[in-house]
Amino acid sequence: ANCTNDKADWYVWADPKPDGTPPNNWLSVFGGSAWAWDSRRKQYYLHNFLSSQPDLNFHNEEVQNQALSDVKFWLDRGVDGFRLDAVNFCFHDLKLRDNPASNAIAEGSIGVRKENPYAYQFHKYDKTQPENLAFLQRLRALLDEYPGTTTVGEIGDDNSLQTMADYTRDGNKLHMAYSFDLLTEEHGSEFFHRTVSTIEDKLTDGWPCWAIGNHDVTRVASRWQAKSEQQLKAYMAMLLTLRGSVCLYQGEELGLTEAELQYEDLVDPYGINFWPEYKGRDGCRTPMVWDHQKANGGFSDARPWLPVYDEHYSAAVDVQDGQDNSMLAAYRAFLGWRKDQSVLLKGDIEFLDCPKDTLVYTRSLNGEQLLIALNLSDSATRIALPAEGTPVSDTPDFIGGQWHGTNLNLEPWGVEIARL
Repeated sequence: ANCTNDKADWYVWADPKPDGTPPNNWLSVFGGSAWAWDSRRKQYYLHNFLSSQPDLNFHNEEVQNQALSDVKFWLDRGVDGFRLDAVNFCFHDLKLRDNPASNAIAEGSIGVRKENPYAYQFHKYDKTQPENLAFLQRLRALLDEYPGTTTVGEIGDDNSLQTMADYTRDGNKLHMAYSFDLLTEEHGSEFFHRTVSTIEDKLTDGWPCWAIGNHDVTRVASRWQAKSEQQLKAYMAMLLTLRGSVCLYQGEELGLTEAELQYEDLVDPYGINFWPEYKGRDGCRTPMVWDHQKANGGFSDARPWLPVYDEHYSAAVDVQDGQDNSMLAAYRAFLGWRKDQSVLLKGDIEFLDCPKDTLVYTRSLNGEQLLIALNLSDSATRIALPAEGTPVSDTPDFIGGQWHGTNLNLEPWGVEIARL
């Protein structure tokens, strides 16, 4: 931590203000200042996350070269690609300017909630700096030397859809990126339509990656208040028929709900810092349940990092394995079917006008056109379409509506996939 060693500039160091306070108002995602004091250098170091996670100084080209060397090490060992955490955080503003206040204190990037002061700032200077684009081009050039490899970046930003577009367009930066825009508590047909349409409008030649659950947010079954497995199957059908690649989070295929943990079980600093208003991310991180009769759900013989939630045992893999209509069976069937549908893997997407609480779009490729119609409500609905569809016969059992000419009837949370 001295100022004279050969890596003295590998992290982000800054002098205090004359009164000893941090150099600016930047905040950590996990609460409090993003600056921690080091008594040896008598300087602050930057940590956008935990104080035990100091930020590397990517303005130093040696740091960039080392990072790329690490990537090359794994590429030489044959890895298929990289998932890049918080990839828009690499660079910071060299002038260390204060972030302005946010106009709207709202749930936003990286699962940040309203009780977190991080939401009170517009994060103009602490991340998503223009220098990041040039570094991502260097990263992509390296990946291009290894055909068949890929990257997916996690984007947590105040304008994440625009950043996704910037980071994936032109074929010379990330191969794809996902954001937290479908990882919010907000949901419903209008929200889905607006979010997906926005990224499609911005992406041009870029490629999206969609997720409705991950390790940073409440499990989707609880977050979107699913009352039935059919509702979860409708969300799955939407996720797996949008244009782009898909990230599935462990336990989603079992329909797992958010685990309720005691305070003494928490290990996530995020939850411990913001308890009791926010219990952190441990509730979505409990172990995968493989066997309902084994200790720890068959996940491990030793006590795991987090306890298995009692209510998850009944959803274990061995329980759902033999059930034709289970969530696990639906995921297996749909993913197997999707694999053979070129129009879903590569086709364009276009949204159609549709009644409230429904979502209707087409996927098109080389003259083939698939219609996807979703009823995202508790009530049956009728959708008037521009042409009569022919239901795709080999789709999983939970898919199907009733056609009356060009009108399609869907049961609550019903799904139809048809050829037009």
